[in-house]
Amino acid sequence: MKQNIKLKKICIHLCLSAVSFFLFFSSSSFAQIAVTNSAPLLKRTTYKTENIDFGAGGTISIVGAPTGSITVEGWQKAEVEIKVEVEVQAANEKDLALLAQINTFIVDEDFRHIRVETVGTYDKNYMKRAAKKIPKNLLNMPFRVDYYIKVPAFCDLQIDGGRGDLNLSKVEGAVQIKVLESNAKLNLVGGTLTATIGSGNVDITIPTSIWRGGNADVQLAKGNMNVYFPQNLNANVNASVLRTGQIENSYKFLKPREQRAGFTGKSIAAKSGNGGATLSFTVGDGTLKLGAFEN
Repeated sequence: MKQNIKLKKICIHLCLSAVSFFLFFSSSSFAQIAVTNSAPLLKRTTYKTENIDFGAGGTISIVGAPTGSITVEGWQKAEVEIKVEVEVQAANEKDLALLAQINTFIVDEDFRHIRVETVGTYDKNYMKRAAKKIPKNLLNMPFRVDYYIKVPAFCDLQIDGGRGDLNLSKVEGAVQIKVLESNAKLNLVGGTLTATIGSGNVDITIPTSIWRGGNADVQLAKGNMNVYFPQNLNANVNASVLRTGQIENSYKFLKPREQRAGFTGKSIAAKSGNGGATLSFTVGDGTLKLGAFEN
């Protein structure tokens, strides 16, 4: 009974998270769909790069666009490299030039924190400050922003995104992810991870046998999640499908943590190897697959 109550609470959390992202980004996204169904639009893509000295142990926050991808990779340099592609669409060159100035990103930095934030026509507060007199027909023009960011491997990371691919690799710190809709690929090496994704497909790879750091918790409201473990994993593993769908487990090294509690198609509470950090994976509606990755 306690487990069912806990699962219901997680389900409610997933649904509320998905709804909150939907409300934040939906007005812009639906308007963009309406525009693309009319006459063909011109496109313009601009490329921008920034490099910022930034040592390990700090925090990088990324606020993505309503539409666009986010790729973050850890490296050994004491530096953050930000590469951005911004695509805007409009009916003529004059409007393209105006929108290219408005739909962009800003970077705020202090001693231990860098914030990379998308700004554009979807943000009413920003528009009041930056472009009060913009023609109303330009407010709903589609645009996307794609981020390619390299950060120190040992740093804390916060990612908030709309609709678009998400790729994370080689970062070992406290990582928080909130994304509305994504085909996400998470290559995890350690630290602490909390990720909530509204819908999409999520591939998670854990290449090392011992998870270095705290626990990991990945939640997907609707879609498919694939988790790939090494052959010699030492960890505790929790897997749950809350409503429709099932767990497909082909990872033979998982053993029940409690002898009398076996695995079901909806819930797994397991130990692999000598145990260790707790890695939790939850799907609201969809398929959750657990398996071994191939080198």
